[in-house]
Amino acid sequence: MRFRLFRPLTGVSLGLGFGALLGLAGCQSLLDSRYADSVAPDQGVLRIKGVAESAVVRRNPLGMPLIESGNFHDALFALGYVHASDRLSQMVGMRLMAEGRLSEMAGPGALEIDRFMRAVNLRASAEVLYKNASPRLKQFFEVYSRGVNAYLYRYRDKLPMDLAESGYKPAYWKPEDSVLVFCLLNFGLAVNLQEEIDSLVLAQKVGSDKLAWLLPTYPDEPLPFDEADKLKGLNLGGQIPGLAAVDSAAAQVASLNMLGVAASNNWAIAPYKSRSGKSLLANDTHLPLSMPSLWNFVQIRSPKYNAAGVSIAGVPAVVAGFNGKLAWGMTMVMGDNQDLFLEKVKKEGGRLYYQVNGKWQPARERSETFFVKGQKPIRETIYETRNGPLLNSVLGERKTPLQPLQLSSGYGLALKSIQPDGDKTLDAFFDLSRAKSVEQAFDITRGVQAMALNIVFADAEHIGWQVTGRYPNRRLGRGLMPSPGWDDRYGWDGYADSMLFPYDQDPPQGWLGTANNRTVQGGYGVQLSNSWYYPERAERIAELAGRGKQDAQGMVAMQYDQTTPFAAKLKAMFDEPLMAGPLKKAIDALPADQRGKAREALDRLRAFDGKLAANSPDAALYEAFLYESARQTFLDELGPETSPAWKALVQTADTSYSAQADHLLGRVDSPFWDDVNTPQKEDKPAILARSLAAAVTFSESKLGSDRSAWQWGKLHTYTFASDASKMAPHMAAGERAKIDAIKGYLDRGPYMAGGDHSTLNVSAYHWGEGFDTWLVPAMRIVVDFGRDEPLMGVNSSGQSGNPASKNYADGIDAWLKAQYQTFPFKAENLDRAYGNKRLYLLPAK
Repeated sequence: MRFRLFRPLTGVSLGLGFGALLGLAGCQSLLDSRYADSVAPDQGVLRIKGVAESAVVRRNPLGMPLIESGNFHDALFALGYVHASDRLSQMVGMRLMAEGRLSEMAGPGALEIDRFMRAVNLRASAEVLYKNASPRLKQFFEVYSRGVNAYLYRYRDKLPMDLAESGYKPAYWKPEDSVLVFCLLNFGLAVNLQEEIDSLVLAQKVGSDKLAWLLPTYPDEPLPFDEADKLKGLNLGGQIPGLAAVDSAAAQVASLNMLGVAASNNWAIAPYKSRSGKSLLANDTHLPLSMPSLWNFVQIRSPKYNAAGVSIAGVPAVVAGFNGKLAWGMTMVMGDNQDLFLEKVKKEGGRLYYQVNGKWQPARERSETFFVKGQKPIRETIYETRNGPLLNSVLGERKTPLQPLQLSSGYGLALKSIQPDGDKTLDAFFDLSRAKSVEQAFDITRGVQAMALNIVFADAEHIGWQVTGRYPNRRLGRGLMPSPGWDDRYGWDGYADSMLFPYDQDPPQGWLGTANNRTVQGGYGVQLSNSWYYPERAERIAELAGRGKQDAQGMVAMQYDQTTPFAAKLKAMFDEPLMAGPLKKAIDALPADQRGKAREALDRLRAFDGKLAANSPDAALYEAFLYESARQTFLDELGPETSPAWKALVQTADTSYSAQADHLLGRVDSPFWDDVNTPQKEDKPAILARSLAAAVTFSESKLGSDRSAWQWGKLHTYTFASDASKMAPHMAAGERAKIDAIKGYLDRGPYMAGGDHSTLNVSAYHWGEGFDTWLVPAMRIVVDFGRDEPLMGVNSSGQSGNPASKNYADGIDAWLKAQYQTFPFKAENLDRAYGNKRLYLLPAK
């Protein structure tokens, strides 16, 4: 992640100001030339202090590196050097985000993000995780950080454009910083945090009695009225100071790709289901569309370590990939391993108190100092209860953004998270990349406690799946929404026994797969979550994996599949005996100018094959109907579009099976089928009839009257926005304008997109708000043990995060066209993949 501020490019010409910068906006070659020295060479000899013997770096045509060394020490050192050379800005940005220090580089506009992250306090978790790591692993982190710092020292006066123009001088990398980045990524998986905040926002709008209809619930499960009852009798309106600010700050963190990232696919095919008679594995991790991707590919060859796959700049590990014997990949469990608690608080005698079982206890106090670019330091107090930090003790209404908050009496909002305790997660991740069999992988992955993951792995003969993480035992409630913190009945009672975690090996069906769906039914021994992602991707994996014999080509076709099972479910709903007749009557009752449009839409949706190709006219109409049905159903009660309640509903649909989908397929008795703006009482057929007509009207307004010219990709696009562009809204107007002036240099797109949130080739948008893609497969890997070289993969952007590099955006075309790169493990195949250019890292003389 990179966050940028820009001064005038004074090095181009003396006195060059903002007007000249605008003139340079289209001159990519001039900007490339100015920052050419910030791009590390891909060949030659570098004498560097810290290398014990030597390391060699070669790169494939897309800049993905192969690191070869005679010892693992030098391989780790080189990995740190390569990560920094490719993604220094991203590493610095993630570190600042995790520490709550973005405003030191970006100014006051990032202060609310910093306040939120300081309250969350990832530093405490990182300290414990690092302390629990083995001496061996700490040494690995130390060597890696030396490699990062070797690059930082060499390029201290030749930083990438974003860092150079911000004036920010990044501190040297510490081993603990890698753990902090790991904790930030783990925090980003906490989808339920945003959902719990949104549930309070929705409750304030519709009341606790109607809230259950809006909470994420699978269609075969009862609505969680018992969960909503936790808020009954509480006067929440205006009594949660800072709730809007907490909601806003969480949304800002999410917009920077670090909260509520809820998707990924992985599956493995058993030998008897493959064409070669050996196993296959596929993994594509879904993340917000960004420039660059969070992932970068790397291959390491040394005598005691040989692995290739995706890594995260800042963390010395191959996170998902292949080591010559074992392939592994992961998805989110959607694990609910944190809770928000409402706390009764009062201010008395200069201190803050909170209630526990009828008695008042003083809150713990933690002082934090914020250094804000261009401003004086701000010292603020964050309060903590037995349930964790009060998020709204540092976020809320102020006269000025720089003024410390004075928390008054009312309700506090405490965040309780799982805490590492003897946790060996970091060691387990590293050991997984060295495992040689499925049996070893099972033993190792049970040690991954800090992250709730579905890890699927395969060797040539076997496949397996293991759920990891730590899950609280709740005495009462399900964690879908905040609980009363003053009542012990809603507290945690330790953690679930890891021996009960779901797993499977070599199942009779011949395949294993996960897609953030519900993997175990309610009543299972461990409450993994109640907030599952839409089931359609998992259903499509089951459908395709169960067909005939599989090979690598079929795995790629699955990863790029854009057929949604939801379309067939929608058609079945239209054709239900209890719906078909009433819907026809409702269409007949529409005004004359709407009747024909509704009939046209219904006929076309009934005939639609569910293929969401970018050039499909019917796909455009189908998605327009989803858009309009959400608005016709809920906007009258949750609107206007700018209201916190409407935004909360849209946000919930991003991360879990949503009320929008749930109402379309069922819930005929929902109170939301009535339009509160009309004197009569509507029902589901009436709202659907309106939605059908509105879908055609919308399509005509956006795509024209010629139906044959409609295309889903004209509404739905990929835009690869740099982290500077994403950070710009939090900056001062002048600096925001400077970033806007060179967006053509920093960003790429738009490109026409197919698919949506329910397709394996995921391309999710904000359901009910617009169609711009926000979530994509950020990387894809396929391992076919039957091939001469099993591993191939593709990234969603370039290898480099430096706009001046030739590898900044060259990966986008390969990603769009499924042009996978091969990562060879046989020495005789290396030259064909990586060529002959070599960068030698040798000891300093």
